[in-house]
Formats: sequence, structure tokens, C-alpha cells
Amino acid sequence: MPTLDPADVRRRLASARVATLGTTNPAGEVDLVPITFAVDDDRLVSAVDHKPKTTVRLQRLDNIRANPRVTVLAHRYDEDWDELWWVRVRGDARVVSTGQHHRQAVDALVAKYPQLVDNRPTGPVIVVEIDEWLGWTARRSDR
Repeated sequence: MPTLDPADVRRRLASARVATLGTTNPAGEVDLVPITFAVDDDRLVSAVDHKPKTTVRLQRLDNIRANPRVTVLAHRYDEDWDELWWVRVRGDARVVSTGQHHRQAVDALVAKYPQLVDNRPTGPVIVVEIDEWLGWTARRSDR
């Protein structure tokens, strides 16, 4: 089945509404968590937003501080398997709590998610500098 060209990988990732963030915890195990996010050039940003959390000390943030290498996966499932696709990016992440990068990340998220317009995230943001882009689709290019 065909891999996606770089422009299509970027387009699909940017348009996806949710993805899964993979970080490595202190035991060396992979922790996965769903995230909302935005893509800005070769950066992916996500924020700690107002949705209820069991704690404000999030494991994903501690994991990134200890090991910045992360993977993010966005995908589409459909009963018509010709519509299936996935995009995976990898990069080094950092946690940003203030400053210009924080404001830019929040602005990008607010532009993508109307739910954030009246309740802008004020918590830390995750900024991933993407250095690997990969994508796959079930759809054949001859369609």
C-alpha cells in the first residue's frame, strides 16, 4: 500500500482533530495519551487546557522533561478500508510555560479549536520540533 508524499503527510496531520502522544516514562515504558494539537511549520504544539485532569502534575510533562524524544500518531479509521490512513511524526519536545513560544502555541491552538476561543489555555504547552514525518494510506494513487 502507498506511503504518503510529504505534502499530504503534513496536510493530513494539520487537519486531524486528535492524535496520540507517546512519551517514555522513568521505567522505560511508553505512555500514550490523546491530545489536541496544532501544526506550525515543523512544530507540533499541544497545551494543558481546561478539560478536567486528575492532577495538574501531568506524567507526560515529567516524561518530556526527563526524555524529550516523543512520537505523535494521528489516524483515520473508516468502515470503508480504502479510506484508512495514518501519519506519524517524531521529534524532540520541550515544555514551555511562558513567553513568546507559549503565546504562539496557544494562538495556534485557539485558531484550530473553537472550544478554546473563550477559554484560552494558560497551562504549560508542549512544543515538538518534528524531525521525522511518515504517513500511509490504503487508497491507491490510481483512483
